Amino acid sequence: MDYVVEMLNIRKEFPGIVANDDISINLKKGEIHALLGENGAGKSTLMSILFGLYKPDKGQIKVNGQEVSIHNPNQANDLGIGMVHQHFKLVHNFTITENIILGLEPKQGLFLNLKEASEKIRKLSEKYKLNVDPDALIEDVSVGMQQRAEILKMLYRDAEVLIFDEPTAVLTPQEIIELIKIMRNLTEEGKSILLITHKLKEIKLVADRCTVIRRGKMIGTVDVADTSTADMAEMMVGRVVSFNVDKKEQEAGDIVLDVKALTVLGSQGVPTLKNFSFSVRSGEILGIAGVDGNGQTELVEAITGLTKIENGSIFLNKKDISDFSIRERINAGIAHIPEDRHKHGLVLDYSLEENMVLEVYNKNPYALNGFLNKAEIRTHADKIINDFDVRSGEGPVTITRSMSGGNQQKAIVGREVDHDPDLLIAVQPTRGLDVGSIEYIHKRLVEQRDSGKAVLLVSLELDEILDLSDRIVIIAGGEKVGVVNASETNENEVGLMMAGVGKGDTP
Repeated sequence: MDYVVEMLNIRKEFPGIVANDDISINLKKGEIHALLGENGAGKSTLMSILFGLYKPDKGQIKVNGQEVSIHNPNQANDLGIGMVHQHFKLVHNFTITENIILGLEPKQGLFLNLKEASEKIRKLSEKYKLNVDPDALIEDVSVGMQQRAEILKMLYRDAEVLIFDEPTAVLTPQEIIELIKIMRNLTEEGKSILLITHKLKEIKLVADRCTVIRRGKMIGTVDVADTSTADMAEMMVGRVVSFNVDKKEQEAGDIVLDVKALTVLGSQGVPTLKNFSFSVRSGEILGIAGVDGNGQTELVEAITGLTKIENGSIFLNKKDISDFSIRERINAGIAHIPEDRHKHGLVLDYSLEENMVLEVYNKNPYALNGFLNKAEIRTHADKIINDFDVRSGEGPVTITRSMSGGNQQKAIVGREVDHDPDLLIAVQPTRGLDVGSIEYIHKRLVEQRDSGKAVLLVSLELDEILDLSDRIVIIAGGEKVGVVNASETNENEVGLMMAGVGKGDTP
């Protein structure tokens, strides 16, 4: 059989870690081939080699049967290979057209011919049903639309092989459905897709074959239609994975967080959160369910002190903390797993051990007479690395920027849980994680609840909200639609309430 791409016996080492150990995969024309593995398994490294971002230490690459050597992304583009990265490579104050033509600017004499480029992009958008406005500014469009701009960037360069790196990590459920349709349209037009992911549900929906990588080694390639999600999960993690959250019934205790009539203004001076009230008790997980952009971010920022409140009040253990600084709130017993791990979770150019003491570096035993106690900081980081299975090439001294997204996330979760807070605010705690890590973090959140902590869970994954929460507050348009007991509701009812339909207010 002729393959569009073959990667044979690829090996790639970094200091202290073998990222790819003798891996071979192939891609047929018109198929979607998924690359499945835990965070740090070596999936992105393998695809970065194909896209010319890394040079393999051993092995060969063939494109359409011919052996090739790919030294940079321009060479990959010339061979018809394009890549949509997990973190998009876009200039935010440029239009979609300007972003797509960067490096391939069409000229008319000495001047840019944007009109011609815009027309070509419009035609491509119509052909592949992408519904993109070429003249829109990147900063004004949704994350899903930014991703479509990245897809168009590849199509504009006549890519035949499209690599998608964790494409659904930042998308809403509706945008994921749209992306799956787009991928099918692409393969129907003869394109071939390599899909890096760890979401088994999406692989079952869209992929033809799946190659599983575990800790840098290839475990095998399977036909997706003939393989269960449980089998793929076991191949990926190396053990049987439970998809059920094990949570015992328990009575909630006293109110830990009490939010009263909270109003927060957005950047335009318009209320993005309106007269919002709810409470979280000790020994319970309260879920906030809503479509992205309905006030969840502003709610969390108001509670953690990242944004100013316009009206209302916030009580923690019966104490009004509305005017507390961020540090005072942390000291009062709030821990926060933030929505954006890069913006609010980590200092990417700090080492892992430095990031693990960001909120407590000035406290004993990490500081002694005004000086950092490096030995204690390292011991602390080692504990979190071991307890939360954080994989990093050089251990505590690893620069966090070089770690995979999932391992960055596990480090943040470990740091915040280690603070032993009264209130743990977990926003998208499993975003970008594989099934093994999701199972693990769910267990840790339930542990917090079982030990009498209050947990506020904000997630766009509706099944995560339903599985973990004791009670669910539904938010739409910055307002509280209702409160339901998780054991007495279902995905359909909550989904309707998220859309503002079927309002209910069950205690």
